[in-house]
Amino acid sequence: MPLPRPASPRFLWQDMKAFWANRPRHQWLAAVLAILIPVGIVVAFYYDSGHNVRPVQTIYYVDSWPVTRTDEEIKAKQKADQAALEAQRRARQQEFQRLDDQLNRLGI
Repeated sequence: MPLPRPASPRFLWQDMKAFWANRPRHQWLAAVLAILIPVGIVVAFYYDSGHNVRPVQTIYYVDSWPVTRTDEEIKAKQKADQAALEAQRRARQQEFQRLDDQLNRLGI
């Protein structure tokens, strides 16, 4: 039993035209969306793959202290640094509290 001959693209095009000739508008819209949504996803992934791929350069600052520094000076510096860190944390917490209050006023 011989295999059927392969169809040419011209017959495929004629068959598709006949199939879509009497379709309602909502089926055309569904077909266009079914094609555009995956294409959009692939384009978004392609676009995102080229951005923000290099590591960001990080600068480290190091304090230089004299060898003659005493333990009391070290402890005073640590307390000052800790107080500055706590002040930053409180300020950040107050920002979030203000945002929470605004959202509560909106009912969110």
